[in-house]
Amino acid sequence: MRGKRQRRDAQLFELDLMSNILSLNAKLASRTYRHSGYHAFSVFDPKPRQIHKASVEDRVLHRAVYRMLYPFFDRTFIADSYSCRIGKGTHKALNRFRDMALKASSNHTRTCWVLTCDVSKYFASIDQTVLMSILAKRIHDQNIMWLLGEIIRSFSSTCPDVGLPLGNLTSQLFANVYLNKLDQFMKHRLKVSCYARYADDFAILSDSRAYCESLADPIRAFLWDELRLLLHPRKVRLQSLASGVDFLGWIHFPDHRVLRSSTRRRMFRNLEIIGGNENSIHSYLGLLLHGNANRLRAKVVRLKARYKSDGNLSFVRSFGYPLHNIYE
Repeated sequence: MRGKRQRRDAQLFELDLMSNILSLNAKLASRTYRHSGYHAFSVFDPKPRQIHKASVEDRVLHRAVYRMLYPFFDRTFIADSYSCRIGKGTHKALNRFRDMALKASSNHTRTCWVLTCDVSKYFASIDQTVLMSILAKRIHDQNIMWLLGEIIRSFSSTCPDVGLPLGNLTSQLFANVYLNKLDQFMKHRLKVSCYARYADDFAILSDSRAYCESLADPIRAFLWDELRLLLHPRKVRLQSLASGVDFLGWIHFPDHRVLRSSTRRRMFRNLEIIGGNENSIHSYLGLLLHGNANRLRAKVVRLKARYKSDGNLSFVRSFGYPLHNIYE
């Protein structure tokens, strides 16, 4: 219920909470539970994404399944997988990328080459049959496998038995389980020492350009043969760190990182829309602490002061210019 107490569907479920919980339990015990449909809506963050929202009863079940399975599967993941894991996250991934760059370049005494890749339409392309077979190798209880099948098969994207819904808590876990096969392949078959992954974005660092180039084809072949996934053709890049490497929203250089231009523009656009929301302003100030962004922080602080003194941005909008142009 955290953060959802104003939503009507959550209020109705809580109004008769114990009866709803007991009903869900009875359906699970008798195997008559069927996952209900989804409510679809779009968000733009920054590109359009289709979110599928399950019913409250199904989300309660997702939470229970996640709580039981996450500790079990998390132990099987490599240390350098950072998405949707307790104690990990974007900032840890950025710092690990910096440490790997130091290692690959021998403390910046050699050229560091970085191969960055992105899986094309990852959630929409996950093969449910392959996912179920991966889960079955770890889970031998048939009741659990039946339940996971109900959740996984409740959605399809481009064709039957393909795709996971963006919006399910369980989808985050299943996505990590699915690409854990790639992680194990990278570490144990290709023996890549400097490799980090966040969701479907991953980077390989080395002091050898030829070595990085030699990895692209085996990775592409493994993804298709084992997981039925494709690399995004425009997002497979090989660059030197000195030229600036785009990874997880920041442009990385040997001795610093700066915020990606599109992220900076989106930040100021959002600040124009949300007005003087203190929480949002402080979240952006916190984001800017993780790179070389002192000038941007100063601009956000000045913007915060303007909000406090004026109460709105009518004086800014009266000029007829976008807010992010005035403050850049």
